[in-house]
Amino acid sequence: MGSVALAVTDGMLHFELSVAYEVFASAPAGVPVAWYDLAVCGPAAVRVGRFRLEPDHGLDRLTSADTVIVPGWADIDEDPPAELLQAVRAAHEAGARVASLCTGAFVLAAAGLLDGARATTHWAHTGTLAARYPRVEVDPDVLYVDNGSVLTSAGKAAALDLCLHLVRLDHGSSVANAAARRLVVPPHREGGQAQFVAAPVPDRTDHPLAALLPWALERLDQPLTVNDLARQARMSSRHLGRRFRAATGTTPLQWLLTQRIRRAQELLETTDGSVDAIAEATGMGTAATLRRHFNRTVGVPPDTYRRTFRSRPRPGTDHTPAPTPA
Repeated sequence: MGSVALAVTDGMLHFELSVAYEVFASAPAGVPVAWYDLAVCGPAAVRVGRFRLEPDHGLDRLTSADTVIVPGWADIDEDPPAELLQAVRAAHEAGARVASLCTGAFVLAAAGLLDGARATTHWAHTGTLAARYPRVEVDPDVLYVDNGSVLTSAGKAAALDLCLHLVRLDHGSSVANAAARRLVVPPHREGGQAQFVAAPVPDRTDHPLAALLPWALERLDQPLTVNDLARQARMSSRHLGRRFRAATGTTPLQWLLTQRIRRAQELLETTDGSVDAIAEATGMGTAATLRRHFNRTVGVPPDTYRRTFRSRPRPGTDHTPAPTPA
């Protein structure tokens, strides 16, 4: 997998393009392997975000690459250019491994490369991808999907996860770890996109649950039931369920669980409380219950989440990097 081609046209996202370029353009210091021959390929000068980019080669170069990277596609409501779709299809038919970053999955789907396959994209657009391309099995919960010759990543930073995964496949874990150290990122992140999706809370103040939801949020440490919520809202449990579905898209119990998990995330990020204490503070009862729901919902255990998302050092902790040995 020695050659990598970045497929660019007007409308690509510059962050994902930069991520791929940073990973594949130069080897980490001291890595004893031949690095990638990187080519930026496009039809002519293109606009990437607010930048003007001069590709090194035309899109026809994609067919001679071992790996083709399709960065994020900015306007998912616009059809990708026919020449890009044709070039990506031709590269795949010629034996190239094709990977999309973030919304680049819409290009691969439009090219027919994801038909009958599992794929992902940025969590905000997974529903659109699934609706527009029903033959694609869209997985909204993962950071990337590897189908062998076709790979897709979730949004933004997950593009880096996929690029490092490609390095790991080609050169092994030690080289991928070296590349990750150069970029100052973890070589492999646990969990999926659920870690980064905000909990659904209606932002309107005129819906029928406008008073109930804040009331419930203030009492997450209590063992609230659907009957408790219905009593507070002065409606039947069945009527409450219908109102909840209309306002939040989910059931009262699922909404409560989501809010409890979100509160647990906040406490893990900002306090030193034990998992037992956080379970009690979020109405989960026991650490075992919290771990079970947290792992299933977020994709990682609470302790792993805390290590990843700790927002600030504990008082009195010195986070100054240790001096490098001479």
